[in-house]
Amino acid sequence: MKQRKLVVISAGLSQPSSTRLLADQLSAAAVGAAARLGVTLDTQVVELRDLAHEITDNMLTGFAPVNLKQAQEAATAADALIVVTPVFSASYSGLFKSFFDVIDKDALVDKPVLLAATAGTARHSLVIEHALRPLFAYLRATILPTGVFAASDDWGANSVEGPLRGRIERAAGELAREVERREPAVVADPFALTGDFEDMLKSL
Repeated sequence: MKQRKLVVISAGLSQPSSTRLLADQLSAAAVGAAARLGVTLDTQVVELRDLAHEITDNMLTGFAPVNLKQAQEAATAADALIVVTPVFSASYSGLFKSFFDVIDKDALVDKPVLLAATAGTARHSLVIEHALRPLFAYLRATILPTGVFAASDDWGANSVEGPLRGRIERAAGELAREVERREPAVVADPFALTGDFEDMLKSL
């Protein structure tokens, strides 16, 4: 089995939250779809709610505290991301945006990203297209074709077999196929030597 790393970023503010519920269902579906392709996904969930103060500190000082730094490094080293935000004022939440404001500008280049959002009403169902997709296009991520939006009505009695489940399975399958066809993510060490140390000394 191939081994790959999936990082799930959830920006839900309440506990429990529909945002985290959607994140968990997407990651479980992705793990299952990947397993059927011979890929084991090692999954890590990053709850932005727990990092809110550190994100603010990073924005004010330019330095990431320990827990936020670990979350940034996990996202950078991941083979794929699932990102889920609640909808505030017809867009992603400020906490969600702030996390991606303080991550390295090249961290998501060519990284597969599954976009998802939750809201109280289906009127916000285009938020993935008009808000999330442009954001991750700017970050030069590889955005999966299917985004998953869930309104409050999607969590009713038919959620197990209803339209939401179909969207989850389709998006998870796209993520699994994208991860399976790629080599593992490689993170360059900014402090690594690019040449022979003795030769570098001679050139001084």
